[in-house]
Amino acid sequence: MAGNLENWAAEIRAGDVRALSRGVSAIENRASEAEALLKLLFPYTGRAFRVGITGAPGTGKSTLVDRLTAHYRSEKKSVGIIAVDPSSPFTGGAILGDRIRMQGHSADEGIFIRSMAARGYLGGLAQSTGDATLLLDAAGKDMILVETVGVGQGEIEIVRLADCTMVVLVPGMGDDVQNLKAGLMEIGDIFVLNKSDREGAGRFEEQLRAILQLVPDRSGWRPPVVRTVATENEGVAEVARQIGLFRAHFEKSQDRPARELAYWKDWLLRLIERRLVERVLGDHASAEQFERAAAEVAARKKDPYAAVNEILSRSGA
Repeated sequence: MAGNLENWAAEIRAGDVRALSRGVSAIENRASEAEALLKLLFPYTGRAFRVGITGAPGTGKSTLVDRLTAHYRSEKKSVGIIAVDPSSPFTGGAILGDRIRMQGHSADEGIFIRSMAARGYLGGLAQSTGDATLLLDAAGKDMILVETVGVGQGEIEIVRLADCTMVVLVPGMGDDVQNLKAGLMEIGDIFVLNKSDREGAGRFEEQLRAILQLVPDRSGWRPPVVRTVATENEGVAEVARQIGLFRAHFEKSQDRPARELAYWKDWLLRLIERRLVERVLGDHASAEQFERAAAEVAARKKDPYAAVNEILSRSGA
């Protein structure tokens, strides 16, 4: 078994697409070998640059990712794409399938594309998404693009995963000012005004720039606003240039060590939370106890705090 895992890890490090696909599937399905595989690959991570692309549905995130990928490939950079889709209420799997929109890259071995299910996480990012970025990193991908599901305020979750967070907005979606949520303004490193050939794009850009003046800069970085028409490939090169500028700034920033520490503290905390849940509710008897407790709380026979305390005390956690 150990030999098979080592061979599998070696294939992933060599960029083998099938081995990488199997690895991501193992992570998504929480297979027993996934953790051992990640342990083997972790020492070979830390070189890729992770870009999070977030924004409301309909802003053209997938098209922008597609064009940005083509730009990076023209520069001979390898790209990993994780498109986080809404979960099917029946199977838990991804239901939009952004890979369908990116079929033009299917024959390019320098690109790996995977749709992953949000599985109910508020920010549209399951724990498995972070694990999958480690695989792509170990596989030698230069750029990792993570496209979020786009679920309103929950989009701010991407900042915990990405090195650079790009917020995609479009003019003409109702009250433009109301669409500029405070949390979104604070987490964006780059703002992309897509579909900027629409009427009202100039006015929306002025409003966006005015609001960004109220957001404190990050160690000297002031988030730029880039106008694009992704379907026509307009402005995509400038988006890539701004990502490069931010990366250079990020790598020189005095805040980088603190940001890296905060990143891994958050990762460890999430892992601890998941392990505790598995430990408390992992076996059949505990699952049945949980069901009974939920029924008692729903019937107002017991308050939720007492129910949780009982579950924890019985598990010894």
